[in-house]
Amino acid sequence: MPARLPMLERIVSIITPVILIILVGWLYGRRAHPDMAGINRATLDVIAPLLVVSAFVSKDFVLADQLVLLGCAVAVVLGSGVLAWGLARWMKVDPRTFVPPMMFNNCGNMGLPLSVFAFGPAGLAPAVALFAASNLMHFTIGMKIVNRHASLAQIARNPMVLATVAGVALALARPWFTLPDPVYQSVKLLGDATVPLMLFALGVRMKDVSLRNWGMGLVGAAVCPLTGIAVALALAQWVPLSELQRGLLFVFAALPPAVLNFLVADHFRQEPDQVASIVLLGNIAAVVFVPVGLYLGLR
Repeated sequence: MPARLPMLERIVSIITPVILIILVGWLYGRRAHPDMAGINRATLDVIAPLLVVSAFVSKDFVLADQLVLLGCAVAVVLGSGVLAWGLARWMKVDPRTFVPPMMFNNCGNMGLPLSVFAFGPAGLAPAVALFAASNLMHFTIGMKIVNRHASLAQIARNPMVLATVAGVALALARPWFTLPDPVYQSVKLLGDATVPLMLFALGVRMKDVSLRNWGMGLVGAAVCPLTGIAVALALAQWVPLSELQRGLLFVFAALPPAVLNFLVADHFRQEPDQVASIVLLGNIAAVVFVPVGLYLGLR
């Protein structure tokens, strides 16, 4: 029992700052009713892509060292999608509504700060790589699931896709070319604003989400982290990972559905109320499931 107490204290200390920042956003949103559209668009179009670029060009980040972790993240996303697709067919609900929130989790506005709080500065660059890989899949595979008519040109122009391609190119070119330090510091300074902005925006967004479709919301809140953890447990048995990579993988797998799923569903009119309930209840349930992922990753 005494050995378990420090672990519990560590988990609580990791989750508490994330929840408190979200709570501040929720309280401010209820009081001031701010229009976050401009900030959210700037975050997705400029600030978050710059975070991706700054992480890939960081001196502490070596792309080759993270390929196994990125492969595991792809397996978690795709494996969760396959399991969720079968469950959606069994429940007789539209897979285009149910599957994307099960695949694409809050690896940005919750996963990034959790990784930093849990593993220190060393956890940020690989966590951003996971964020970039998940978003790349979200705006390619995920976009085609929600909107089967999405064109390749529309997908290719997405800022997150462009930032990921640019970041990988710069990482590979590092022996021959590096960004001038003033340029890198400017990119990093803007990119570092992503985590607090996304956490705050998540809190503000929570005030608008409806609980009308609570049935599917409850199912989705449990299915998203459980399928991710199940795939991660299988991978951890067979894939050689460092201690840091193993911890990051379990944190990634246990995260709740991303708020971005609601924004995409709302944009394409794909039952946004259902997706909103999944996202809201999923993020509330993170208080239960994220500690499970942290326990598996930190033990």
